[in-house]
Amino acid sequence: MVRIIMCGCNGYMGRTVTDIVAADEDAAIVAGIDLEDHGDKSYPVFTNIADCDVEADVVIDFSSPKALDGILAYCTEKKVAAIFCTTGYTPEQLEQIKAASEKTAVMKSANMSLGINMLLKLVKDAAKLLAPAGFDMEIVEKHHNLKVDAPSGTALALADSLNEALGQKYDYKYDRSKDRKKREKYEIGISAVRGGNIVGEHEVIFAGLDEVIEFRHTAYSKGVFAKGAVQAAKYMAGKPAGFYDMGDVVCG
Repeated sequence: MVRIIMCGCNGYMGRTVTDIVAADEDAAIVAGIDLEDHGDKSYPVFTNIADCDVEADVVIDFSSPKALDGILAYCTEKKVAAIFCTTGYTPEQLEQIKAASEKTAVMKSANMSLGINMLLKLVKDAAKLLAPAGFDMEIVEKHHNLKVDAPSGTALALADSLNEALGQKYDYKYDRSKDRKKREKYEIGISAVRGGNIVGEHEVIFAGLDEVIEFRHTAYSKGVFAKGAVQAAKYMAGKPAGFYDMGDVVCG
């Protein structure tokens, strides 16, 4: 049984993780961390992780970058694995997370979806075969109209996966409207669509002569990220100190 501390337990993702774990025989949330204890959880809720006196194997964080210092202090002291699912960290905070991985097991991933992380692996393999054969690579991502950043972190992770497979030879092209010229050979186009309540859609296109291959992932709810976080918790429990990502969960 994997014992989980849920940081941000009152938020949408925290509640979704709670529901998923409640139906999982191999995991249990033993404590929650949030700004308030609403008294509606089946586990104790602490307003400060430093006050948490419940033994656990893993911390899942869906709270805020503001909580990072406290979570890192707790996890490194207790040697509890940490899974950071929050976005918006500063470069300095990302360095803090990396440094903490020298003392305990730490996971940080651009996207917690199992499907997206499988896609990252698949497109890397496809790029190794198709790009040298002359296929152009384009990424199109779609999200709801409230999303403020573009392109998405996942789109950039997909581009990085392609680029890594090809020796980092490619530049990223975000806007073609400013340059009236043909497409460069060593570029990866990244386009962003914003509208409605689209949870998240990512498409990787390999366009060659007389044939096109497309890889697509569509998230219909944010539950896919919660499910991935629970799978990650099972994977991370008992792992030695080090820096991990969801690719490790997918590859086993």
